[in-house]
Amino acid sequence: MLEIRDLSVGILQTNTYVVFDRDSGEGIIVDPGDEAERIIDLVKRCGVRVRGIYLTHAHFDHLLAVRDLRSDLGCGFYLHRGDELILKLAQKYAREFIGRIIPPPPDPDGWIEDGQIIRIGESSCKIIHIPGHTPGSVCYLLEEERVVLTGDTLFAGSIGRADLPGGDLRQLRSSILDKLLKLPDDYAIYPGHGPSSTIGVERRMNPFVRSFVDSGRLP
Repeated sequence: MLEIRDLSVGILQTNTYVVFDRDSGEGIIVDPGDEAERIIDLVKRCGVRVRGIYLTHAHFDHLLAVRDLRSDLGCGFYLHRGDELILKLAQKYAREFIGRIIPPPPDPDGWIEDGQIIRIGESSCKIIHIPGHTPGSVCYLLEEERVVLTGDTLFAGSIGRADLPGGDLRQLRSSILDKLLKLPDDYAIYPGHGPSSTIGVERRMNPFVRSFVDSGRLP
């Protein structure tokens, strides 16, 4: 079984997740948004051997700690190729949105793909491509634990923005309807910001999701 620990980091309170196998101690970090020292402290307290840093998408607030973690932990950094351009714009948007000058993020050590399985000790998680918030947005599906890390695509009570560069409302709607809402209601969602929820609660109570379900797809 996998264990999931989280931290809210940075000025935008991004949820960073450390996902690890209890028996082997092997794990991954998802969306290290900032405050590398706090993330490293969590990793050490949990006794995790980090085998990779993975992003749900390449907006700057999900990757500000990547450079330091990659150096300190000696592990690779991975995202979907669809967000290659978004990654290159991280410095620009950090300056425009929060007035912060940051070094360029490192080049990825590899690209992840839809349907890819990441082994974590004796367990695994599955990558699902969910474009819309960004072209390369993905979620991380932990089937045994009945958990999905949804990034900035689906939140408790809300959905991700589609009005930023690379966003596409039609794709966002399709990703939510055709991929996330296909999961059983008891699956927990761990989003990129804010509290956790479940697929069932969001299906019934999220006003944006309800409007998608009631109106169907965009023509």
